[in-house]
Amino acid sequence: MRSTRSGYTRLSKAHMISAAGITAAGAAAVAFAVVPSAHAAGSETQSIGVKTVAAKADSFGETQTGELAQRADAAAAEAKAQADTTAQRAKADADAAAKKAEKAEKERADKERADKEAASRSTERAELKAAPAAPAAPAAPKSYGNNLDGWIREAMDIMQAKGIPGSYEGIKRNIMRESTGNPQAINGWDVNAVNGIPSKGLLQVIDPTFKAYHVEGTSWDIYDPVANITAACNYAAKVYGSMDNVNSAY
Repeated sequence: MRSTRSGYTRLSKAHMISAAGITAAGAAAVAFAVVPSAHAAGSETQSIGVKTVAAKADSFGETQTGELAQRADAAAAEAKAQADTTAQRAKADADAAAKKAEKAEKERADKERADKEAASRSTERAELKAAPAAPAAPAAPKSYGNNLDGWIREAMDIMQAKGIPGSYEGIKRNIMRESTGNPQAINGWDVNAVNGIPSKGLLQVIDPTFKAYHVEGTSWDIYDPVANITAACNYAAKVYGSMDNVNSAY
């Protein structure tokens, strides 16, 4: 048995049939018990009384069974309706959640694409801007050999900066005639030596001439090869136009 919400005990169909049968049987028994003997009443009266009681019992059992079946069907229909409503709500909630997730994913993808496009445009703008030119590194000091070739080339670079004329060939030719390339050479026999101011260095320059035509930025030592060459070429440019024009003692 199961207790229903209305407070009474709901019977199964088998129980309902059994109850109806018991009721009918009881009613029949009562009928037989109260019926007088054949001697007290006629057989026709007894037959009518029994049939009437039996018919009433059958009608009562059928009525109770029908009501109980109707109630069971109504309860089943209510339960099914509730289940259908719950399923519909669950489906609606699932659909709403799926749409919400889809919308969120679309918004995320749109934002990611917009961020990438913005970054790309920023990179393109940065590339369009001309990068400032890096300051030129100072030129490394030019190196020269510590020999006649190196001395002449270094002297020529200084002369070019100062506007003093003279070619490599003209300078070397006069050096070889005057000192044979010896920066420590001294003339001890010419008129300058007799006068106490001997010629010195690669191009045999006397001290007064060296001091008068010394080139700024070079050594004040008359025996310094570069200082001797530049001073002698500076003097030759003033007197002869260029060391290239000197072919003898000068």
